[in-house]
Amino acid sequence: MSERDIKLHGSWRLVSFDLELRESKERTQPWGAEPNGHLIFGADGRMMVLVTAKEREPGSADAQQAALFRTLMAYTGRYRMDGDSFIVKVDTCWNEAWNGTEQQRFYKLDGDALEVFTAWMPNPLAAGNAVGRGVLGFARE
Repeated sequence: MSERDIKLHGSWRLVSFDLELRESKERTQPWGAEPNGHLIFGADGRMMVLVTAKEREPGSADAQQAALFRTLMAYTGRYRMDGDSFIVKVDTCWNEAWNGTEQQRFYKLDGDALEVFTAWMPNPLAAGNAVGRGVLGFARE
């Protein structure tokens, strides 16, 4: 591992989660201005991320549980570095469809600030499933 890769090791606190649309460059905050979450890169090669909307109501009814699921993202797996990206071989995930897949994320590191970008893709959080990407901002803890 290079020194640059080692700089990602540790715990990061989520400070922003934006959805950016490719065509318009418009950014929205689908989970509000202050989402909750953490990203952890271990020196052992495992990463874990948990992101939720801040405003979530507990509930046991099906509709309430579905609403909780729609404001949650979490996965973990072994990661490897590839230039300005990291690739996670997902082994546990909130979205069963991702288990066993590789998820590539691009990043910019500036001191204790980390910005992570998903690939451009049809985004279920965007109206009409428009092509967009997630842009997540983290601060080192």
